[in-house]
Amino acid sequence: MRYIRYAFLAALAACLVTVALANSAPVALNLLPEGVALLVGINATITLPLFLVIFTAIVAGLLIGFVWEWLREHKHRAEAARERRSRERLEREVRKVKTEAQGGDEVLALLEDSGATR
Repeated sequence: MRYIRYAFLAALAACLVTVALANSAPVALNLLPEGVALLVGINATITLPLFLVIFTAIVAGLLIGFVWEWLREHKHRAEAARERRSRERLEREVRKVKTEAQGGDEVLALLEDSGATR
């Protein structure tokens, strides 16, 4: 399985390098369209290789998707935590009742012992 993962990562790296080499021409990215930039008076432009723009967009999309999904699943994680706390509280109560029953009530202790041997 480890070798399959290494082969997949090597193929992915080869594809990324191929895309980077094929798209190395510089592109100019403008903060605002020309008409709005003239109106506002801000004309921020940066020149980057096209492959860098593509890879940055992919990474930004993945991060936005992961964060969106994490926020969407918050209610499920919160419900699971509430259920876990409730289960732990009930287990503590059961242990407490068992220790009290073993010390004072012989009938409950006999029933507990018979239930354990089944």
